[in-house]
Amino acid sequence: MEEEKEKNQVLTIPISGMKCAACASRVEKGLVEIPGIHSVNVNLASGKATVDYDAKEVNFQDIVDKVSKIGYEVPEEETELLIEGMSCASCAARIEKKLNTLPGVKKAMVNLASNKAYVQFVPGIINQAEIEEAIESLGYGVQAPFNVFSGKGRKRNRANWQKIRFLAALFLSFPLFYMMVANWVGKGQFMIDPWIQLLLATPVQFFSGWPFYQGAYHSLKSGSASMDVLVALGTSVAYFYSLISLVAGWGVFYFESSAMLITIILLGKLLEERAKGKASEAIEKLVKLQPEIAHILQDGIEKDIPAERVKVGDMVVVKPGERIPVDGIVVEGNSAVDESLLTGESMPVEKHPGDEVIGGSINREGSFIFRATKVGSRMLLARIIKMVEEAQSSKAPLERLADRVSAIFVPVIIAISVITFLGWYIEGAGFANALMHMVTVLVVACPCALGLATPTAVMVGIGLGAEKGFFFRGGEYLEGIGKVDTFLLDKTGTITWGTPSVDGFFIPSSFDISETWAIIASGEKRSEHPLGQALNGYGENLGVPDREIKNFEALPGKGIRFQYQDGVWYIGKEELLKSQGVDLTEVAEYKSQWEKEGKTVVLAASEGKIRAIIALNDTIRDEAREVVSELKQMGLEIAMVTGDQKTVAQAIAQKAGIDKVFSEVMPDEKVEIVRKLKKEGKVVAMVGDGINDAPALAQADVGIAIGTGTDIAIESADVILMNGELRSLISALRLSQFTRRKIKQNLVWAFVYNLVTVPLAMFGVFTPVMGGTAMALSSVSVVTNSLLLKRYRNQI
Repeated sequence: MEEEKEKNQVLTIPISGMKCAACASRVEKGLVEIPGIHSVNVNLASGKATVDYDAKEVNFQDIVDKVSKIGYEVPEEETELLIEGMSCASCAARIEKKLNTLPGVKKAMVNLASNKAYVQFVPGIINQAEIEEAIESLGYGVQAPFNVFSGKGRKRNRANWQKIRFLAALFLSFPLFYMMVANWVGKGQFMIDPWIQLLLATPVQFFSGWPFYQGAYHSLKSGSASMDVLVALGTSVAYFYSLISLVAGWGVFYFESSAMLITIILLGKLLEERAKGKASEAIEKLVKLQPEIAHILQDGIEKDIPAERVKVGDMVVVKPGERIPVDGIVVEGNSAVDESLLTGESMPVEKHPGDEVIGGSINREGSFIFRATKVGSRMLLARIIKMVEEAQSSKAPLERLADRVSAIFVPVIIAISVITFLGWYIEGAGFANALMHMVTVLVVACPCALGLATPTAVMVGIGLGAEKGFFFRGGEYLEGIGKVDTFLLDKTGTITWGTPSVDGFFIPSSFDISETWAIIASGEKRSEHPLGQALNGYGENLGVPDREIKNFEALPGKGIRFQYQDGVWYIGKEELLKSQGVDLTEVAEYKSQWEKEGKTVVLAASEGKIRAIIALNDTIRDEAREVVSELKQMGLEIAMVTGDQKTVAQAIAQKAGIDKVFSEVMPDEKVEIVRKLKKEGKVVAMVGDGINDAPALAQADVGIAIGTGTDIAIESADVILMNGELRSLISALRLSQFTRRKIKQNLVWAFVYNLVTVPLAMFGVFTPVMGGTAMALSSVSVVTNSLLLKRYRNQI
């Protein structure tokens, strides 16, 4: 009965989106269908579902996924925690496994290279304190989430203790090291009294080596094994054998081996931490972009306050050479702003009243005043930092191979070390010699190199991308973009600049030109489409008056509809007007000619009569043809997708050098095109910038957003080209290739190292100290190799 109770679990899960009893009933029926769920009771008033289920049969994520499929959402929160005490991939895997089994945790990822855990959880079922307690129960330290702009020194305390332990070990083990070397080179016998050896080795073993014992204890307590187990076991065997030998009078001592092993491994850990810090220096550079002080105007008087205290609506003064503290809109003054560290754009950008400015960018010349619009975590800089940190904490597909190997690595090595001891002992090497060969096997094996092989390369790669102005949402996309074989490019804002302008128009003589433009401009004023904004802008330039319109409605992929006075107006594509029975004979010749020239045609009608035909021209990007050509040379298939009519689409595609075109495509049809290509076995990347691209960006294997596009497109994308340049697409591909190459090099080195050194240790080629040195250098070499990615900075 007790076992039955342990299996059964009851959770009260908050569910958003339920509006009526039918919704609650639908959730109940849907969840009960999952095998292993015993009962479900949904309370509409509280918006919660009480679920009784078998925890061995049903995963919490299965319940969340089912709720989403039914059409509702389980609200979630995210947190990022800094973890202290991880020594190898087994540690990270153990914490990740623990977190993912907690009721209420949707997803947890632990990154050894950054020492961070990224957790998505459902508030109300579990809270952050419980997550931290779960990590601490495994024997690791946890630091709470930190503000992205106040993260300096958060690892300092741990780093200081590491240095103290290492320096103590170095000081105490130096005489033992000198004794060992003197005997090796044969320059006389230099032997320290065994009791003094014990006095020197004991603090090294139990003070400097304490983190290894602590880690091993918690590792074994949770039913797994880590690198700490190998180090603690190997050094303890050497130390305690020497201690027993001293007391028993056997005369064989290995105090120098245990002390030197701990010293060398601590040195390796220090070098590893330093290299890992360099791998994440892109984050530190971004954090340093926000200034500490901001000048704000209060009642016309300039006042200095800490930058983090700036509020939305504050008027902020920026002087020449200063960094802009928060995001905002210029209200007074003109300047040139350097946004290179955020967007990768090397040329300063002119700023005038009405233009947006980005917090963290540098004001090069002239003073100006701007109104703060986004502060704190809503700033672009803060969002970029969060995106890069989350990406660096994610796992690339190749990392899963290392995780699987690390899970069985330590038990296998312990078994091999026992076999080594028995083999040497049976062959007559003696107990002491057989024991030292066993110790060598334990300390030469290195699961750290396997654990660091992928995440360090991913961290450096994502950091390099951030420097260049493009961002990956995770390591899987940094790796994934390199596997893409088909690129689907949206036309407007991707192949073209996305800033169309009116190139010509015709209004039948029976209608007043000024009045017609006044109505068109007023209607398009509410539209977010680039064509609508262009029409509104043209009307404003003509100086036409604003008209009062009613019942505005955007018709995705078709145009707009609104009411003016007693008439209903339709502005948009030919299909929209034809559906309303409008005769287009009068403007057919204009339409045909403009479309042949690659111009986009917009029609306006009311009361069944054509009121205007307008030609808009969107200039193709300067680099579009060159980028398409380079993509083709890489062996990639390129296609353009657009809502424009076939004639216009073909003309633009021809200019860009694209052969395959999907034209007259509605927003939902873009998704279907992506699905169709994926069913054909293609690995598809969608590149776009608008609201209508968001579903296709989400559906593609890799969604790539042009950073000058809409927020919803950027939120839906996996890769963001923040500088708005199509050429960054080539840079992202090259970075992916370089990073994947480094990951493979690291994994090959980690596997080869263990495949070579373990047999050498088994057959007596290595001594314990040589084995410990090799182990320490192996993980450092992996991190160093990842850092060599920075050499390709100019080739990206």
